[in-house]
Amino acid sequence: MMSHGPNHRLHEGAALATAAQRALERAGEQWTPMRARVFGALDQFARPASAYDIADAVSKAEGRRVAANSVYRILDLFVGTNLAHRIESANAYVTNAHPDCRHDCIFLVCDMCGQTTHLDDDRITDTVRQAATDAGFEPVRPVIEVRGRCAACAAVAVTAA
Repeated sequence: MMSHGPNHRLHEGAALATAAQRALERAGEQWTPMRARVFGALDQFARPASAYDIADAVSKAEGRRVAANSVYRILDLFVGTNLAHRIESANAYVTNAHPDCRHDCIFLVCDMCGQTTHLDDDRITDTVRQAATDAGFEPVRPVIEVRGRCAACAAVAVTAA
């Protein structure tokens, strides 16, 4: 489940791939067939996916082995060009449903099921950036993740207790 602010244009499916391609090309990079396959594979996962998960999915689709380190390089490019986000605590990735918007994200990561919810709250992320600046630090990419239980898993835990 992704939650976004009202000013973000969300894409999905073919429209997301097209928006991602445009964003990558605006960044001066090429949208190669392998990059398209990696992006498409990442977008098929319902939860954050590791480079190994993506390499396995692309390998099965291609009928040949694709190395995880090749996927890592592409994912690093995707993160750097705002096509994907890295969930640091899980060493996993999700597509960015609005690659044409640059902003800092907050991720809520369920420790039970792995579901990750993406929130946009510029008030919070601006406060984090300002606190870093006030401490004499130049923030480049704030990463805010909250670990816990999603509503569904919390309800199951209460029922089981």
